[in-house]
Amino acid sequence: MKIFTPWRFGLLALTASLVACNASTSTNQAGSSPTAQSPAATETLKVVATGSVLCDLAETIAAETIDLTCLVQAGVDPHVYEPTPADRRAIEDAEVILYFGYDFEPSLIRLIEASSSAIPKVAVGEEAVPNPLMGEHSHAHGEEKDEEHGHDHAEGEAHDHAEDEAHAEGETPDPHVWHSAENGIRMVEVIENTLSEAAPANAELYARNAEALTTELTQINDWIKAQVATIPANSRKLVTTHDALGYFAEAYGIPVEGALQGLSTDEQPTAARVRELTEEIQASQVPTIFAEATENTQLLETVAKEANVKISDRELFADGLGEAGSAGDTYPKMLIANTQAIVEGLGGQFTPFQPQ
Repeated sequence: MKIFTPWRFGLLALTASLVACNASTSTNQAGSSPTAQSPAATETLKVVATGSVLCDLAETIAAETIDLTCLVQAGVDPHVYEPTPADRRAIEDAEVILYFGYDFEPSLIRLIEASSSAIPKVAVGEEAVPNPLMGEHSHAHGEEKDEEHGHDHAEGEAHDHAEDEAHAEGETPDPHVWHSAENGIRMVEVIENTLSEAAPANAELYARNAEALTTELTQINDWIKAQVATIPANSRKLVTTHDALGYFAEAYGIPVEGALQGLSTDEQPTAARVRELTEEIQASQVPTIFAEATENTQLLETVAKEANVKISDRELFADGLGEAGSAGDTYPKMLIANTQAIVEGLGGQFTPFQPQ
C-alpha cells in the first residue's frame, strides 16, 4: 500500500490519479508527488526511461500525457542489466528516451546510441550534473583509497583537467547523482524541458507539476540536513556495499569511509578488498554499516563479523527505487527512507518528514 502524506493526499484528491508505466515492462510508481491534470492536452508521447527514478519523475511531471515504458524495474541492478528484445523494440518505437548516462546502465546506453531514430535521447544525469564526482569504477584490485575516498568535484576548465587526470588514474564519473535532492531538482528541470519541447501543448501542465515536485524536494533537502545534524559528529561515516552514496555524502556532510565495490557492481570484490575494508572499518570505528536492497549481503556480513560491527536493519536504496509497496517506491520516499536508515543507524534522532 502506498503511503501518502496529508499534504500530498489533499492535493491528489483534487486530481485524477497517475497512470502506471507500460504494463508489459513497468511497475506502477504513481503517487510520488502532487500533480495537476490538463483536460485540454491531447498529445500522448511514447517515452522510454531506463530506470525507476527517471520513470517516477517523468510520470509525476507528465501524468496521463505520456505512454511511459520503464526498462529497468525497481529492485533490479542497472549496472548489470541486459536488454531484452522488448527493450529494443521500445527504444526503436520511442519518441523520447530518458537515461541517466555516465555509464550507469552500460548495456542500455549502447543500445540507445546504436538506435538510428532521430528523436530526443537525453542523458538526464549528465545534463543535470555536468560536473560529476569522480570515483573508482571498481575496488576489485584492493587499491588503497585516498583521503577523499576517490571523489573530486571541480568546475569549468579545472573540472575538464581533473577529469582527464582522473580517467588516466582509472577513475570514472559517479552516475548516482539523484542521491542529492538538489540534483533531483535539476533532473526534474531537465525532464520538464525535454517533455515540453516534445509536446508543447502540455508545457503548462508539465511546468505546474514540476513546480509542485520541486517544492516537495526542496523541503526534503532541508529536512535531510536537519536529520543528519542530529548524528554525533564522530559517527558521521558511511560504509556501504558499493560506492553509490557519494552525492549524499557530499551534500549532507557524511564522509564515505569505505565500500566493498566501486561505482559499479559488475565485478565481485576480491579477498584483498574484503580484508582492506575490514581494516578500514576497524580504524574508523563506524557504529553501523549498510547493505543495499539490490545486492547480496553475504560478503558484507562477513566483513561485519570480522570487524565486529553491526549491519543496519534498514537496507539502502542505492541504484534505484524500491519495489512497489516498499518504503522507497517513489523518488521522494526513497530519499526519506535512505535518510531514516542512515540517521537511525549512526545514532541520530530521526524525525519523520512533515511537508509544509
